[in-house]
Amino acid sequence: MKQIKNNLFGLVLLMLASCTGNPGNNQGADSTASADSSKMTSSNDTLAISKPEISASDVTLKVPDGFSTTIFASGLGKARHIAVAPGGNVYVKINGMVNGKTIVLLKDTNNDGVADEESVFGDFKGTGMAIKNGYVYASSDQDVYRFKLNDDGTVSHPGNPEKIVSGLIARNEHEAKSIALDDEGNLFVNIGAFSNSCQVEDRTTGSMGMKPCPVLDSAAGIWEFKADKPNQTYGDGIHYASGIRNAMGIDWNTATHSLFVTQHGRDQLHSIFPKLYTDKQNAELPAECLYELHKGDDAGWPYIYYDQFQKKKILAPEYGGDGKKTGAEKAIDPVVAFPGHLAPNDLLFYTGSQFPEKYKNGAFIAFHGSWNRAPEPQAGYFVVFVPFRNGKPSGKWEIFANGFAGTPEQVASGSAVHRPCGLAQAPDGALYVTDDDKGTIWKITYKAK
Repeated sequence: MKQIKNNLFGLVLLMLASCTGNPGNNQGADSTASADSSKMTSSNDTLAISKPEISASDVTLKVPDGFSTTIFASGLGKARHIAVAPGGNVYVKINGMVNGKTIVLLKDTNNDGVADEESVFGDFKGTGMAIKNGYVYASSDQDVYRFKLNDDGTVSHPGNPEKIVSGLIARNEHEAKSIALDDEGNLFVNIGAFSNSCQVEDRTTGSMGMKPCPVLDSAAGIWEFKADKPNQTYGDGIHYASGIRNAMGIDWNTATHSLFVTQHGRDQLHSIFPKLYTDKQNAELPAECLYELHKGDDAGWPYIYYDQFQKKKILAPEYGGDGKKTGAEKAIDPVVAFPGHLAPNDLLFYTGSQFPEKYKNGAFIAFHGSWNRAPEPQAGYFVVFVPFRNGKPSGKWEIFANGFAGTPEQVASGSAVHRPCGLAQAPDGALYVTDDDKGTIWKITYKAK
């Protein structure tokens, strides 16, 4: 509240504000203002602060030597993507609600690696979260919003965000809108395909593919918008890249000045074409892929999939493929191909200095874990690292953090305790990992021996 001096009327206003619990323009409401309430709701102009409840660890994470993990926060529910402000404040997008809101702001005021202040705001569910040039960007399944950051790392007017893009397609399949921003004022949005493989009858045995695939006009790709222009519509966007079934992981690589994405590969090769594919092939194909994208690129969906064993783009059976024929030769190749059905849900290029030199400019990918590898064991539920040098992968990918799912039996059955989803880098170079099952957030740090 603006300071009011020697003014009886102002003093009355101050008393009234105290009684109503509304600190006016003060963005950092004191939690002691409501000492009898452990959880306070946020107003349109303030962020009410509460103390988060931190649960004890119910799994043991395995990380490389020299690294350690702490539970930064817990109990947030479907905690999806995450972003960190320059001062260290952590913003988490919830695909659900925490105390009636969908974005959580977490602070670690004593720098012990554990959140000790929590605020909630936002009224729209979704997954996307990013911070750039003094703004917090967040997406619903149809829109992208942004909130202005204050000097203290909180947001201005949390109940009244600026709408940047509206009217994006959401047709109950792959509707989550992951987002990324470059250094030239552009916003990139994933528009997932509302289809598995563009069949005439989706996920139906023997149904052939539509050609041309009508989904490609409005989805299955990346759209580019202006990051600072309000009230853009779908039609204002540039169709940046196509043929990408669903790119949940998306990040701008500042070393290569290019966009990278991780694609969720198609499902059900055996159940749709049982004469062409075995159960084992169904479990292992196709690859989950990391792509580098430039404007106009086409990754080939739905006409092809990438076979990590043959190292080829294979013509999809819906379009006359038999598991061996190649197709869409003009489609780009992935820069890395991972095992099938692991669900890569976020991508982060590491630019910090805390981790050893091998991690500099390399890629971390959070794999959410499979549901459809039966009768083979389910797999994934870990964070991997891909080393890069001169803008290209420079070695084999490796599991960086594992154990989120619990025991090997829990992994194999798909009964995961936690499922990694979002990644973010702290100002000090630590790595945050979210879990969208129980809403745990881990902080991974490194200290040389």
